[in-house]
Formats: sequence, C-alpha cells, structure tokens
Amino acid sequence: MSVDDQAIRVLIVDDQRVIRDGLTILVGLIEGVHVVGSAADGAEAVTMAASLLPDVILMDLRMPNVDGVEATGIIKAAQTVAVVVLTTYADDESLFPALQAGASGYLTKDASAEQIEDAIMAVHRGDTWLDPVVQQRLVAAVSTRRPPPEVNQQRPDGRSSAPPDGLTAREVEVLALIADGMSNTEIGEHLFLGQATVKTHVNRIFAKTGVRDRAQAVRYAYRTGLARPPC
Repeated sequence: MSVDDQAIRVLIVDDQRVIRDGLTILVGLIEGVHVVGSAADGAEAVTMAASLLPDVILMDLRMPNVDGVEATGIIKAAQTVAVVVLTTYADDESLFPALQAGASGYLTKDASAEQIEDAIMAVHRGDTWLDPVVQQRLVAAVSTRRPPPEVNQQRPDGRSSAPPDGLTAREVEVLALIADGMSNTEIGEHLFLGQATVKTHVNRIFAKTGVRDRAQAVRYAYRTGLARPPC
C-alpha cells in the first residue's frame, strides 16, 4: 500500500538502537505520519535528511561523531525541516544550544506518546513545542541571563568581507574568542554551545587555517584582522 502523499515524513535520530526502534514503532502508529528512516548519529542524520527530505526530525543530542546540536545546525542551514529534540537532558547547556541551532521543539525522553504526537504536529504547522519542564527552565534562564550574542559578520578592522580560508561566521566568532584568551569551556558558556560543538569548531578552524595550536590560531586571527591584539 502506498504511503499517503500528505503524510508528515519523520526521520528519527538516536545512537541507541532500542530507542530508535521503539520510536519508529511509536511514531509509525500516529495517524497521518510516516517514518521515512532512522539514523544512528548526527553525521548519518545529515546525509539521510538530504536524501529523504523529511518534514520533521526527532533528534537526540548526545551522540558520537556529530552531536545533535551540530547536526541540527547543518541540516537547518541546508533545507527546510522542523527539528524536535528528544533527549534525556533538560539542562541549560543542552537547551540553549539546541534552540540556537534551530530546533523548534524540545522533549525529554520521558515524554508520553501523546506529547510526542503533539510536538510533531505543532512543529509541522510552524509552531514551537516545549516540554513544560523545559519551558520553566527557559523562562528562568532568560530572566537571569543575557540573550545569546549575535554573530558579528563584520571584521574587527571595520572591513566587511567573506572570512578567509572558508571559515564560517560561527568559526570566525569562536576564533575571535580564542584570541581573547577564552578556553573551550568559556567559549561554550559565552555562545551557549555544548563542549563537543565547541571542540568541533576549534578543530575545523585549525584544519582550515593550517595552524597547529591555539597560539598559532591567535596569531592567524591578528594577521587576518579577525581579532585585534590587546592594547
């Protein structure tokens, strides 16, 4: 029997097979929803999202290779799809990076089948859907924290140009913070990013620019005008 063309196409991403299989069965029972595939990590999710073109992705966060935050950012930059985070964690370190990466739903893994269905339907309509516990944490955090900083697209020397060596805007921002003397932990706290994501950005900066360590990265940032030396 052919799948209804109007069915909501869902991709499930989780590194634990038992959870992937369970979600596949559970989500597959929702009327008007079709599970198009399941991925075991963020890298596989990026590949499968590009080929399967899901409408909604249920995305785990803590996964090997490419985590859920980074995968969400990559996928959202390449195609139109709604991402619902489905994770064990509701802490600020998980919540803010996921929302900043483009997730429009956030559920913890103790969510009921009804909540999962509601979240899928909501984000597919273009709405957001947050677990009540997550809503409380978000309100509390917003009332006590500064909002995540905007990515500065202009170089410190005042010139507006594409970053050198294929660096992305986020990598330029991370590089500038390295030049400011911040550790990976401090960068993560400043940008509301998980440590795995920060480490990935740093490694990509090193690979693209050809530097071997943070000292060389700082000199590169000064030389290219991506950061200013201290006065």
